[in-house]
Amino acid sequence: MPYASRRALPAAVRRVLPLHACEIYRKAFNNAWLEYASRIDREAVAHRVAWSAVKRVYRKLGDRWVRRERRPLRAD
Repeated sequence: MPYASRRALPAAVRRVLPLHACEIYRKAFNNAWLEYASRIDREAVAHRVAWSAVKRVYRKLGDRWVRRERRPLRAD
């Protein structure tokens, strides 16, 4: 069940994540939904993939999700 819009996301996701993080979640979920079509636990895997994608860009600070700072490129 891919999500067509942010409004279609589970309420628990919409309630805690900022708009941009919701979009990351939605796109990652939809991609994983297609990628893991043959798995019995397809939906659970897609949700885990989506949360992982969000956590690459955002981190939880107290009770809110905030964008991670970008790391500077290493100068060798």
